[in-house]
This record gives sequence, structure tokens and C-alpha cells, in this order.
Amino acid sequence: MNEARERIREVFHGRTMPILVVSLIVSAAVLWALFTIEYDECDGEEDCIRIAYEVKDTYLFWEANPQEMADKLSDLTGMKVVVYPVSDEVAAIEAVANGNAEIAMVDGAAGWLGYQVYDLDIVAVEKKPDGRVFYNAAAWVKADSEIAAAHLDDDPDTDPFALMQGKKSCHTGWLKSAGMLIPMGYLIGNGYAEVIGDPNEIESLRATVTNFFNEDSEIPEGGTQYSGYKGAMKCMMTGHGDIALVKDTAYRLYCDEDEDGVPDGPDWCLDRDEIVMLPSFGQAPSHPVMYDPARMDEATMLVIQEALLALDDDSEGREILNDVLNTAGMVASTGEEHLGTYSDAVSNVPGIQAYLEK
Repeated sequence: MNEARERIREVFHGRTMPILVVSLIVSAAVLWALFTIEYDECDGEEDCIRIAYEVKDTYLFWEANPQEMADKLSDLTGMKVVVYPVSDEVAAIEAVANGNAEIAMVDGAAGWLGYQVYDLDIVAVEKKPDGRVFYNAAAWVKADSEIAAAHLDDDPDTDPFALMQGKKSCHTGWLKSAGMLIPMGYLIGNGYAEVIGDPNEIESLRATVTNFFNEDSEIPEGGTQYSGYKGAMKCMMTGHGDIALVKDTAYRLYCDEDEDGVPDGPDWCLDRDEIVMLPSFGQAPSHPVMYDPARMDEATMLVIQEALLALDDDSEGREILNDVLNTAGMVASTGEEHLGTYSDAVSNVPGIQAYLEK
């Protein structure tokens, strides 16, 4: 890669090289940096664990990928562990419910759907660096925006949440906890947003979002550039949107691991003093690992649980926790303990109950 860069520099310093050759070098460098993972399969083998996981089409060669996690869990369990790739986290839940995967790594919203609709339970849940097993759903905006000014001016007559109306929002995805369900539940429940359409249909939520925010609000598909916490922050910071609906730790995780206010992440990250986080919409359960107790015996579940908790025992496991799962570690839990109060946070979302009962 360094050699390619030097050859390109030679062109711009007046040395002769056809533009076509330069283009070929750049194209080769890009293709070299990208690769597609070929995921293994169980092929009818016993003692094989399939992890339903939302994957990207391609990975950069320096990026951590879920196959590394599967390999490590295979070492820890003594069983073959493979990745069962899915397009989104609802598909991951359905894969477990339908017997196409043994466990699914999902966010709190998808986990809650699995718990409520398919009677799935929890193997383990992620924990934050401070030990929390929840996070706060919050909006981030640029510091020079009118929303930030309303939040910081100590004037009770200026309401930052009211000023969100008409702005282009950046969501983490469809039916995501911090990126969709909790903020919309808050905005509807507190009278900021009006439900548009049939209150018993989940698709009314999309119309409610675009009516309150903006018809061009970003509700991305999984694996696209603006999806997930990182994508939503990029959406806001690059000016593609006005508001990032994410979690309270998003800036530290994706832009400032050193927590010194100076970004050490991607080029699009802004300095910490250039953005403002608004008060929390509410708490979301941390991401769970789901399984089907009707299909998996307790002994197998405990082996997997022990392996997940053991990822924190060595540097290789901690690197996987940080780079693949974006978490500090895993702790044992259950569906009732971890997801039981989530209903209150999303009860105002149109169609959520009917969606669960389908």
C-alpha cells in the first residue's frame, strides 16, 4: 500500500506516468484492502453452534470480523462454532426461532421481540466499561445548531426537543432501541410527535418519524454507510442529517477512545466541543445473546454462556469484545431480568403491540 502511494505521488510531482496506470494502481489498492468472508457451515455436524449475526458484504482487511469471534468461541467451547449471516437483527431472531441458528447477537429491541414473540431467552448480555447492563438513548447535534443552543441556554421557554421538528434525523436502523423505539416513544408520549396512520400498525411508525422529523430522515438498511451507531454519528457529523439518535457512549466508542476530546477515529469525526448530547430519552437494555430454550438444553447453554464470559480472560478475547462486539465484556442474565421493563419505554410506539402479537 505504501509503495502504491509513493508511485501516485510521483505523478503529482511531475514525473511521467500515464493517468490510466495511476487509476489501475488505485483500483488495485482498493480491491486489495477489501475482502469477502466465506463463512463455514455446520453441514449436519452434531455439537455445532451457529451464531446468527448481521454481517457486512465486505470487510477491510484490518477490520475485525465476526469469523474471529466464532473461531475464539470454538476454542473456548470445544465445539464447532460458525457464523450464520443475516441481513438484520430481526432476521437473526427469526433464525433462532426457526432452528436455523442456535444463538443470536442482537440489540435490545430485537432481543425484546424474541423474548415477547418467540419465547426466546438470554444466554448473556453485554456490559459497559462502568459495569452497566443498560445504556441511555440520546440525541447528538452539532454545537452550533439551534437545538444545542436551546439545550444550553438555561431558558425553560426554549425546548430542544420541540426544535427537532422538521430536522433531518439519523436513525441507527428500523425498529432499533436507541435509534428508533425509545426516542419515538418519548416524543410521542410527551406530546411532541403525533402518530400518523393506523395506531395499530407498525408501519405507521415510519410515517410518524418522517412527519415529525423530515421526509428525508435517514432510516438505513443494515450494513449501509449510515446504519448502526457509527453510521448515525457519521450522518450527523458530515451534515447528511441534523440529529443522530444513538446512545450516550457513541462518541467515545467511535470517535474518541482516549476520551481527551480530540477525535482518534475516522476522518469525519468532529472534536468533542463541536457536538452536544441532549438529555436522555430513556434507558435501553444492553445487547443480549438470545437462544431458544425449547431447542437447546441447559447444559449446552451453560457451556456457551461460560465461553462468552471467558472472552474477557485474555487479550485475544478482549480484542474481540472491543472490535467485534463493541463492549467491555459479557455477564450472565435472563430475559425476565434484562428485558422485563422494556415495554414501558416503547409502549407509545404505534403498532408495537399488534406487531408483537402477529
